[in-house]
Amino acid sequence: MKKILLRLFSFVFIFSFLVAPSTVLAAADDALLWGGKKSTVMANSGLGNQDPRAVISNVIRTILGFLGIIAVVIILMGGFKWMTAMGADDKITEAKGLISAGIIGLVIVLSAFGIASFVLESVLTAAG
Repeated sequence: MKKILLRLFSFVFIFSFLVAPSTVLAAADDALLWGGKKSTVMANSGLGNQDPRAVISNVIRTILGFLGIIAVVIILMGGFKWMTAMGADDKITEAKGLISAGIIGLVIVLSAFGIASFVLESVLTAAG
């Protein structure tokens, strides 16, 4: 019984590919696709017509900017802990660790920001 069901399922599965219509990867004309109102549709949708590469560039720069802010906040937290440690060696050591981690993070973020800016500007200007 299992063998019959397996063969039947296989036959239906393979046959469905034979009778399924082939997809066409042709682009439709603007007049046919949008009724000749592509600019009106784009204006009303609020999406704009900015280049996707520029959007990705802005997203990367924004994320790196937030990471830089987080690194500065970590440095400030370390400084605050150091000032409120009241001479306790363990708290001072913890504060120094926070400041070191924040500075290392800030250097990494600034390096990434510089490299990303260079690469993204090169891509945007080279591609048009």
